Amino acid sequence: MTASLLLKNVRPYAGPATDILIENGKIARIGKDIAAPAGVAVEDGRAEIVIPGLVEAHTHLDKSLWGQPWYTNEVGPKLLDKIDNERQSKKRLDIDPARQSARQSIQSSLMGSTHIRSHVDVDTEHGLWGVEGVMATRDAYRDIVDIELVAFPQSGLLRRPGTLELMEAAMKAGCEVVGGLDPCAIDRDPKGHLDAVFGLCQTYGKPLDIHLHEPGEMGLFSFDLIVERTRALGMAGKVTVSHAFCLGADPAQVDPLMEELVALDIAIMTTAPASRPAPPVTKLLAAGVRVCSGSDGIRDTWGPYGNADMLERAMFVGLRNNFRRDDELRLALDVCTTEGAKVMEIADYGLSEGKAADLVILPGETVAEAIVTRSPKRRVLKRGRVVARDGVSVRAAP
Repeated sequence: MTASLLLKNVRPYAGPATDILIENGKIARIGKDIAAPAGVAVEDGRAEIVIPGLVEAHTHLDKSLWGQPWYTNEVGPKLLDKIDNERQSKKRLDIDPARQSARQSIQSSLMGSTHIRSHVDVDTEHGLWGVEGVMATRDAYRDIVDIELVAFPQSGLLRRPGTLELMEAAMKAGCEVVGGLDPCAIDRDPKGHLDAVFGLCQTYGKPLDIHLHEPGEMGLFSFDLIVERTRALGMAGKVTVSHAFCLGADPAQVDPLMEELVALDIAIMTTAPASRPAPPVTKLLAAGVRVCSGSDGIRDTWGPYGNADMLERAMFVGLRNNFRRDDELRLALDVCTTEGAKVMEIADYGLSEGKAADLVILPGETVAEAIVTRSPKRRVLKRGRVVARDGVSVRAAP
C-alpha cells in the first residue's frame, strides 16, 4: 500500500525546516513552500525532526513473550541452558510464532521501525513452525513493516541430526538469509558447521548472518574461518557477523582482522551489550565497515528486557561506546538507520528524493536530544502512509 502526502514544516535530521512531497509512496520533492497537489492530504510537521525509518536489523520475532503473562525466569547461566529451556517451553507457554511475531512487529512499527531482520528458529523439535508463523506475519503486515527472515539453527546444526535438512526446507520455503551459530561452542565442529551454512548460501544464492557469541581467541579463530570461506567462495559483501564479542578483545589481535573485514565487506551487528565485550563502533565505521544494530530478544525466555525501540538502542550504542558529542550520537542513529539499511541491502532507503517514504517524525531540537529523550509522540510513515501516531498503530494486535 502506497500513499501521497505533503509533509509541511519538518526538519530533516534536525536541520532547516522544509516540506516533503510524497507521491505514490516515494519522496517526490523536498523544498520550501511546496503547494499541495489536488487531492493530496497535508500533514503539519510542527517543525519536528524527520529521519528515515528505523531499521531493526537483528531480532527474534518468533519467540517474544510480548502480550503474554509475565514469565518468571529461573534459567541456568549457560548458553545451552537458555537454548534448551526455550525449545522445551515454546508449547508449554503457548509461544505461537504467528501471533507473537505480529505483536512484536506492531510494537516495532509504532516505535518507528520500518524494516526488520528476524532470525527464526529451525529445529528438529518444532520443525518450520517458527518460519511458517513469521512468514504469515510478513505477508499480513506488509502495510506497516517489511520483514526479512533468517533461517536460524538456534539449538545447533550438527549436534541435532536432521536440522540441516530443515534448514534447506526453510530456504526453499522463502527465507531470505542463511543463519548460523557459534561453530566451536555449540556444534563443536567449526569446519563442519561453516561448510554447511556456507554451502546453503551457495546452493540458494543467499547471504549469511551468523551469530558469534564466542569470546576472545575462540571467537577470533571462528572469525578467521568465516573470513577464509567468504574469500574462497566469492561472498564479499554478503556476510554479517552478529554480536561478534571477540572484536572487543585486545586490539593487537583484532586489528589485523579488521583489515579483512574491510577487504571482504563483512558487516557487523552489535546490540551494544552492557555485560559483554563489544565491537568498537567508531573504529569499525571509520574503517568503512558496515555496522548495524538490533534489539535481539524482546521479553522472551532468555531475558525480560526490550521494547523494540531502536532509538533506545541508539542510546545503548552511545553509552557502550562512550559517545558524548552530538556528532557521535548522530553516528549511533546512523547505525540504527542508514547503516542497518546497508547491511540489509534495502533498496530505495533514505531521506532524499526518489527514495521510499519510510519516515519517522518526532520532537526534539537536535538528533542527540531525540535519542536521549525518546519521545513517545512519534509519527511513523510506511510508503507515505501514516501507520502509527503517538504510540497507536493502525493495526490491532492479535
